[in-house]
Amino acid sequence: MAFALPDLPYHYDALEPYMSAETLQFHHDKHHNGYVTTLNSLIEGTDLENAELEDIVRQTYTDSNRAKIFNMASQHWNHTLFWPCMRQNGGAENLGVPGELKQAIEGAFGSWEQFRETFVTTAAGQFGSGWAWLVQEHGQLRITSTPNGVNPLCFDGQHALLGCDVWEHSYYLDYRNRRPDYVRAFIDHLVDWEYVASRMQG
Repeated sequence: MAFALPDLPYHYDALEPYMSAETLQFHHDKHHNGYVTTLNSLIEGTDLENAELEDIVRQTYTDSNRAKIFNMASQHWNHTLFWPCMRQNGGAENLGVPGELKQAIEGAFGSWEQFRETFVTTAAGQFGSGWAWLVQEHGQLRITSTPNGVNPLCFDGQHALLGCDVWEHSYYLDYRNRRPDYVRAFIDHLVDWEYVASRMQG
């Protein structure tokens, strides 16, 4: 089956001033669309043509002969999660954080402030292109980072609740080289914490 580029769940300018319409348009319409288009061309006529996206990611992660398929599939999966993780007037100050998720975060990290600082430090410290994640792993919350397109599907027992894209194309037009400022804006003003809470398991 051919994969399709999902529509953004908001208008291009909905996340301003924290993420510009120009950034969203290039990121979604060019970068994400490129992953989808290339993935479809790579799997056409192969044994992966009708596979589910998550299965493609898992099956190709350790297969060096299918590294390009993995990169396209994982980035498609990552971005499909990334877009609904944000919303207009998002962030903890505007939305608040649903009780169960807030309790889990405070239990895992000691406080909301410590969670925020750890997430920013982890995301900003990811060398080169990659992602930062809030995951559930065997019932516990963890903050992780991964290089390039690697995501929690690649690791047994990890379930992604939140993903933050720290490839330069996600922030350079708006923040230049100030990645920590971008991540703080993401956590404080963009995240749809209700959506993140809806992904919790157990």
